[in-house]
Amino acid sequence: MPDQNPAAGTPVVEGRAIVQDYRVPGSMFAKGKTVRALNGIDFKVEKGKTLAIVGESGSGKSTLARIIALIDAPSGGELLIDGEVVDIHRHRPGPALRSKVQMVFQNPYGSLNPRQKVGDVLMEPLIINTKVPAAERRERAEAMLKKVGLQPEHFNRYPHMFSGGQRQRIAIARALMLNPQLLVLDEPVSALDLSVQAQVLNLLADLQDEFDLTYVFVSHDLSVVRYIADDVMVISKGVAVEQGTREALFADPQHPYTRSLFAATPITDVEAIRARVARRKATRSAQPVA
Repeated sequence: MPDQNPAAGTPVVEGRAIVQDYRVPGSMFAKGKTVRALNGIDFKVEKGKTLAIVGESGSGKSTLARIIALIDAPSGGELLIDGEVVDIHRHRPGPALRSKVQMVFQNPYGSLNPRQKVGDVLMEPLIINTKVPAAERRERAEAMLKKVGLQPEHFNRYPHMFSGGQRQRIAIARALMLNPQLLVLDEPVSALDLSVQAQVLNLLADLQDEFDLTYVFVSHDLSVVRYIADDVMVISKGVAVEQGTREALFADPQHPYTRSLFAATPITDVEAIRARVARRKATRSAQPVA
């Protein structure tokens, strides 16, 4: 992977007083109004670390994820990538900036074009953002399929031929094709079965170690957050009510909303799921082939 390291000590991504307002149109009986989805969010993520953003549905966490992923421009505040302010409202992101930040969406069934073969899905970012020749594009796509646990022969298959977990692996592979520094993952395992969740989480952890990736991980599942996060930010009604290390937040949450969120959310032991998956693999490998 090309060296895209930010300056020493500079966060890969930082938000300063991020605000997002949406205008709700009026009707015959009511005036239009402005709804504030995010209200002064501050955060920073160091290289190779994972920030988990936690909150109930409608809290604003996915809105923040879209801003970080350079999909939406904030109404106020500053977003910094590698210490430089990014304003996509005034300046459309070029290929160099797009290559630094990629996003993996929640639904692997909806995030892949059903009419495109997997190979074309993976090569498309290279076609749009680089001048890499066709032969090299295919070589990179096949290599990336192997990185995410699939095979080069899957190159010419369509998304409907894969399971949900395999489709999410393809989505992750597509996000990695431009060698990004930062992946924004919006509920990437919530649509998957528990055992498949553990496999995809293991994959994300391995890829982070191999490529020194930085993650912003949006989730409502506290067991997933506890497994993958270094730091956690809790959002309620567009406000970051609490931030801290994973260990500190889970050991002693300070804000009443955080405590109520933790108390109301059933926690599945991801480590137990991982162990169960490993035992199944070991059992299958030990069985004689008929």
